[in-house]
Amino acid sequence: MFRGAGWNVIKVVWGDDWDPLLEADELGLLVKRMGEVVDGQYQKYVGMPGEYTREHFFGKHPELLEMVKNYSDEKLLRMRRGGHDPEKVYAAYKAAEDHKGQPTVILAKTIKGYGLGEAGEGRNIAHNQKKMNEAELLEFRTRFGIPISDEDVGKAPFYKPSDDSIEMKYMREQRIKLGGPVPSRPTTVPTMEVPRFEDYRKRIDDDSEKREMSTTMGAVRLLSSLVRDKKIGKNIVPIVPDESRTFGMEGMFRQVGIYAHAGQLYEPVDRTETAYYKEAKDGQLLEEGISEAGSMASFNAAGTAYSAHGINMIPFYIYYSMFGFQRIGDLIWAAADMRAKGFLLGGTAGRTSLNGEGLQHQDGHSLLNAIAFPTVRAYDPAFHYETAVIIFDGLKKLYEDGETAIYYLMVGNDNYIMPKMPDGCEEGIIKGIYKFRTKESEKGDLRVQLFGSGAIMNCVLKAQEILADQYGISSDVWSVTSYNELRRDAQECKRWNMFHPTMEPRKSYLETVLEGSEGPFIASSDYVQAHSEQVAQFLPDDFLALGTDGMGRSETRPALRRHFEVDAECVTVAALYQLCQQGKVDAATVEKAIKDLGVDPDKISPLYA
Repeated sequence: MFRGAGWNVIKVVWGDDWDPLLEADELGLLVKRMGEVVDGQYQKYVGMPGEYTREHFFGKHPELLEMVKNYSDEKLLRMRRGGHDPEKVYAAYKAAEDHKGQPTVILAKTIKGYGLGEAGEGRNIAHNQKKMNEAELLEFRTRFGIPISDEDVGKAPFYKPSDDSIEMKYMREQRIKLGGPVPSRPTTVPTMEVPRFEDYRKRIDDDSEKREMSTTMGAVRLLSSLVRDKKIGKNIVPIVPDESRTFGMEGMFRQVGIYAHAGQLYEPVDRTETAYYKEAKDGQLLEEGISEAGSMASFNAAGTAYSAHGINMIPFYIYYSMFGFQRIGDLIWAAADMRAKGFLLGGTAGRTSLNGEGLQHQDGHSLLNAIAFPTVRAYDPAFHYETAVIIFDGLKKLYEDGETAIYYLMVGNDNYIMPKMPDGCEEGIIKGIYKFRTKESEKGDLRVQLFGSGAIMNCVLKAQEILADQYGISSDVWSVTSYNELRRDAQECKRWNMFHPTMEPRKSYLETVLEGSEGPFIASSDYVQAHSEQVAQFLPDDFLALGTDGMGRSETRPALRRHFEVDAECVTVAALYQLCQQGKVDAATVEKAIKDLGVDPDKISPLYA
């Protein structure tokens, strides 16, 4: 395959033990036999005594047996593969360096667990072998000529050559040439001044209450402004796999250009449009084609530039949210492991948001997946100003304060009027919850607490109206921007209290904010119920989570939200039911509401559909 792609290929298959045999192979029988044997059988030879190799490898032809008649079984067992012959590997590398005009790949054949002997050499257990017994350690010591005495071998000590040895001198010299030890991590990180939310507050307010827009549109409009920002614009790395126009990013094509190392080599089909597909050598936007893995690799490179190169790069990778933690979660884990910084934007987020393109795009679980990633701070904002507050918080904490984290924002494609930001809610947006709206009813003294997130916030707000107007129930609507952050904070308080039993217990932000709130609590989101249920133990009253468990179908948004029972009418029924469970509303009222609100109590359950 490499040769077909135009590469120079060097194969290092057999060690020098085999050279005399290959030179004597005038009939080509040895080479023929080598080609007949499959990999699994070669592995078998490694794990068996030399007599087995003599019989089953050389024994197929009398001429081959004759070639090794003077070889002992021990010598046959020790004959090396090319990847374990230092001189062969060196020769291959030298040949690769000397070859001009093509890239070179070296394909070296090795043995799994090489050197472990009976403990795992050539065996399928090699990766599971955690300890070696003393006999195996002795064999390992002898095999590689390590100067450790028989008495000390059982202690499995590390061996390090003396500082004035040839090996250590050579290694230090080469490391100096390469710029120092590897791996290394700087103890100080570069910082930079970043813009503040207040610098952009007016344009964010101007985007609100004028026309319908999605949180995706709001995020992209903000990103388009940030790449022009004098403080950080040149440091931003916008990354998309293939869906630029889906996310409304085509305006950035002309604004910053799409990076192409050779420039624009063709006339794009959309050249007559204002926002045509403009490629340039100095382009800023990375358009990776249909490759989420390639895009995440670019994110990881840009996100670690602060430690690898001492330069703060600010990656913004936007993609279909379903194709993030589910599809390339291992690369996001790698990003966390290598301490990458940046922003992941899960576009078209939510199980019921992008209904027209089928189940492959209906994400109802990536926020739950994100719980397992320690450096990921995951948010599900409902409004444009929430998205902006979170992004500016990330800019400050990551690039001005020097923290290490990945901000993960869900952004949907539902268009609706965005409200202006209430005063004093910035802290709650970042920590995960704040009170968005209260509605009092003059018809009764019952009250519920409603949690809403993302696009489903609009369903929760509609339910608040229904509860007040039709059932005389007052309510507070809370915008929950991050159940994940609320849980982490609450868990940390719980942990601190456990280890400091004699001190005054700490209270989490969630417990502090909700103190005195009259329940029950009902949460509705575009994600599985377990996502919001993770805070249940920290709430002061009964809690019921509505979510999008199940697969759903490619339907209209209202139909999907009814199917998953997260729409306004189902939120209303859930609130009434919880009040009924507390003995504050009779069951007949709940049953009548189900009928009046047009909810089919016998419809198919979404849990298995």
